[in-house]
Amino acid sequence: MVSEHAAPAAASTAQVLVASNRGPVSYTLGEDGTLDAKRGGGGLVSGLSAVDDKLWVCAALGDGDREAVRRGVGEAGVRMLDIDAGVHADAYNGIANSVLWFVHHLLYQTPVEPVFDAEFRRQWASYETYNRAFAEALAEEAGPGTSVLVQDYHLALVPGMLRELRPDLRIGHFSHTPWAPVDYFRLLPDDIAEQLLRGILGADRAAFLTRRWADAFIGCCTEILGGTGRTRIGVHGLGADADFLRRRSHEADVDERMAALREQVGEGRKTIVRVDRTELSKNIVRGLHAYRALLDAHPEWRERVVHIAFAYPSRQDLAVYRDYTAAVQTLATEINGAYGTESWTPVVLHVKDDFARSLAAYRLADVALVNPIRDGMNLVAKEVPVVSDHGCALVLSREAGAYEELGEDAIVVNPYDVTGTAEALHEALTMSGDERSGRTKRLAEAATALPPQQWFLDQLEALRQG
Repeated sequence: MVSEHAAPAAASTAQVLVASNRGPVSYTLGEDGTLDAKRGGGGLVSGLSAVDDKLWVCAALGDGDREAVRRGVGEAGVRMLDIDAGVHADAYNGIANSVLWFVHHLLYQTPVEPVFDAEFRRQWASYETYNRAFAEALAEEAGPGTSVLVQDYHLALVPGMLRELRPDLRIGHFSHTPWAPVDYFRLLPDDIAEQLLRGILGADRAAFLTRRWADAFIGCCTEILGGTGRTRIGVHGLGADADFLRRRSHEADVDERMAALREQVGEGRKTIVRVDRTELSKNIVRGLHAYRALLDAHPEWRERVVHIAFAYPSRQDLAVYRDYTAAVQTLATEINGAYGTESWTPVVLHVKDDFARSLAAYRLADVALVNPIRDGMNLVAKEVPVVSDHGCALVLSREAGAYEELGEDAIVVNPYDVTGTAEALHEALTMSGDERSGRTKRLAEAATALPPQQWFLDQLEALRQG
């Protein structure tokens, strides 16, 4: 059960306000009417733990969240907005996940999509309404001169809207995704592209995970608006939380998962590990094709290697994601049917999210495969070297944000090149122990250079400096 808190009647006294679509807590409604709270994780949650005096403004995402808001149930330091469910669905699935995500990750099949028609305009109006609800809540909650940090593509219009309501505030926006190059960004209708850019430029400071994404944003602003105006641009490359990962990866439930995975893999075999959501940009299908190409080109690896693939379903309310998840499962089954033997299952696929099992796989990995089409950062690439028990070779897409920091000690691949990725897997599997150990050490050092708490504090300090 959770405690009840009345909604604030006046401006919050918090010195830092954070806005994001998903908050740090979610609620489920039991059949008996009880509400149970579940804490979330991730880099933003970890980063915000560095600040005590904060208020997190987020959306009610499901029936449990909405019921919690209606009952006045909540958690200190969190304000959950009960935005109309239809408006949220249009803004979140219709625009944020089906348009903005696709633009920034270059996912469209351009001969047939996108189609920006009347339905798009209807959903865009919901996106505006959704962003306005956040802007109004932040304006209401913020005391004079409060620092407000707005998160990600779901809330790209909030800084501009909030600036009109509260010009006294220090406003920052952080993009956790890549930013599209100008030619691709201009797939969007001209007025929408301009509105998105002006929305973010309402912030005093707009920040990105890598220099590449920041430069792409500047390029779009220069081409479409003539520049970035008075908004400063920053880069903060979120790193892995080494202390948490090392502690958590040696708890009893992880040891249990390791024993189960070892049994599935079999004695003496090497492992190629991937841990992803079944998100289109993660490129899981081409990764499986590359593994099959490895078994064809280098049959000596048959019976000697197992691909541990964790593909956790994502955005299953969208048909294209359901189809992609099914394609992953189908291909894994085909590989096992074509190459498997009575004593060897080439692909061990799990589709049920299990953090302890993911950490167990990190510890067991001889090779980590991280081959996204495009990724803002990709923390898996940073976490595996930190957790690995015996050193791990990293096969890394040059289109992952993590490439900027880890590319020197990874085996870098073009994510579209299945043959090249297969050869990279072979190189990783045949890497000497000394070289693998040295690379893993350097990868772990780079991966933890800016842990989540410092990542957030750096942004806050840069915003306050003016």
